Amino acid sequence: MKKINWWVIGTGVAVGIAALILTACGNPANMGFCIACFLRDTAGALGLHSAGKVQYIRPEIIGLVLGALIMTLAAREFKVKAGSSPATRFVLGIFVMIGALAFLGCPLRLVLRLGGGDLTAVAGLAGFVLGIGIGSLWLKKGFSLGRAYEVRKAEGFVLPAIMVVLLVALIAAPAFIHFSQEGPGAKHAAVGIALVVALVVGALCQKSRLCMAGGIRDAFLMKDFTLLSGFLAIWVTVTIGNLILGNYHLGVNTAEFIQAISHNDYLWSCLGMVLVGWGSVMLGGCPLRQLILAGSGNVDAGLTVIGMIVGAAFAHNFGLAGNAASVADGVLNPGGVSTAGKVAVIVGFVVCLIVALTHMPKKEVQS
Repeated sequence: MKKINWWVIGTGVAVGIAALILTACGNPANMGFCIACFLRDTAGALGLHSAGKVQYIRPEIIGLVLGALIMTLAAREFKVKAGSSPATRFVLGIFVMIGALAFLGCPLRLVLRLGGGDLTAVAGLAGFVLGIGIGSLWLKKGFSLGRAYEVRKAEGFVLPAIMVVLLVALIAAPAFIHFSQEGPGAKHAAVGIALVVALVVGALCQKSRLCMAGGIRDAFLMKDFTLLSGFLAIWVTVTIGNLILGNYHLGVNTAEFIQAISHNDYLWSCLGMVLVGWGSVMLGGCPLRQLILAGSGNVDAGLTVIGMIVGAAFAHNFGLAGNAASVADGVLNPGGVSTAGKVAVIVGFVVCLIVALTHMPKKEVQS
């Protein structure tokens, strides 16, 4: 195998171990690392939505961006670029987040859920692969958001600087920052542990270029399984870890056992992840990859991350996010996606189609 394959596989193993460590240290089950969930919690902590159970500045997000920045600077690869359809990327970031929260997890959490035995995530996996397939077909036809150009280096430090401010706010805990007293937002590893783990993962992801969507995209387009090996390495590592720790529970949600933060609305889990897969291919990377790119000097990726934060706020302010399954008096409430959430996902498909059609080579549009 090529040397880079070992970097990718090693990074996948590291991400899996990191998720297991963070879960053992207090993060919610099957959510040791979830970019969508953590951006949602951070949005809530800043008062962008009022869902009291999901409000906490997640140091994992901060660590991923700063870890990527440190690795990029150390390798002297810090080249700041912008101008590749930034407004479009912002909007796509919103809808990728809406799709992820309909499913209740980003592509990384999809793998973690599967690694914990959560069979409700299988529908999400099918949708994610389908969405990447759709996006790959548009790439074959010539879709592109355009070229980015070098800009002032100061632009590349804006999002990392925001992350430093968030870290100060997390530690200082001023009155205007919201922290959940119950629910997923109240479950978290110690700040120092979460930050250090994320710094390491961020640096490794920058070095290996690990991407959940990119692995499947490359397999479709070029029969290149390099990045996909990292995806599989996370899955295998988390599965083995959960089996050893006794945290592996194979099945779906029933009155006897509920998978952590999931629902049984398989159709909309699938469609939500179709939107995530399609949007991620158009953006050039999954939510995890966008954070790493943002820390590496890609200003457009930084705008995508801000779009995802706004999308999280929309999802919880307007009831678009999926509702987790629960049990009351021995009766299962399977949870699912609200009518408003379903409409938002459909609107997301329309937006993706419009973006695809308007960013094709002229000769393709004319034909």
